[in-house]
Amino acid sequence: MEKKRSDAEAEVRFFESSEELSTGLADYVHHVSESAVRERSSFSLALSGGDIPERLGKLAGLPYLRTVDWAKWHLFWAEENVVPKRHPDSFYMQAKQHFISKVPIPPAHVVPAGHEMPGEAAADAYEFSVRQQVKNRMVPASPACDCPRFDLVLLSLGPCSEVSSLHPNHPVLREGSQWVAPVSVPGSQRERLTFTLPVINAAANVVIVASGSDVARAFCEAMADRRPLALSPAQMIQPIDGKLVWFVDAGAASLFSGGGAVASTSSS
Repeated sequence: MEKKRSDAEAEVRFFESSEELSTGLADYVHHVSESAVRERSSFSLALSGGDIPERLGKLAGLPYLRTVDWAKWHLFWAEENVVPKRHPDSFYMQAKQHFISKVPIPPAHVVPAGHEMPGEAAADAYEFSVRQQVKNRMVPASPACDCPRFDLVLLSLGPCSEVSSLHPNHPVLREGSQWVAPVSVPGSQRERLTFTLPVINAAANVVIVASGSDVARAFCEAMADRRPLALSPAQMIQPIDGKLVWFVDAGAASLFSGGGAVASTSSS
């Protein structure tokens, strides 16, 4: 059973289990896509890593497979590992395995990040690709800033409050002009690409998925809103003219004041 909590800045949706969260997320993505298609005959979705690719697999089943207007979808990536396209750690490959290969989205509407070049060059190339999509009006421009206005950006909360490879105290948190930036993965030599905060915050809708007890403290701190922003990138997700919704399961909510109620609620 889903429970909702709203305030002036964000809506928080609580779920008893990770499975119920996935179902709720699929319903929400479907709803946003229908609204976007009705409004301008197109739906732009930016994915991230973590458990997002697997959760989107729900959309490959019924009723979504038959009811979604897949021909109007355009897919992008809010973050990506700088690895070969078919590498197991490629978020594109993970999304293809769990989702893209199972639904009839036109291949030309899938815009993956650059995989066969170093981080800085890959970031520049992907930003160019996104700018071309804005120029061609596949993605609208934000009326509030010089950024694309994606219909929906899906993010996953990490244990250190990171989202979309935006880690605490990283210089990229202050980036104001680039749309896509290369970042190093903490504890690894690997590079990633990430949308910068202005791009994410220009979206019409942003979802942050918080799942599992390993992110319970990060979620609780984000809700308390007491840490310096640079230490909690999740708190820096503040759409300037859009909507932010948290999707939270019982594990992630276990340290939150509402966590007990969520855990004890039974479906009817």
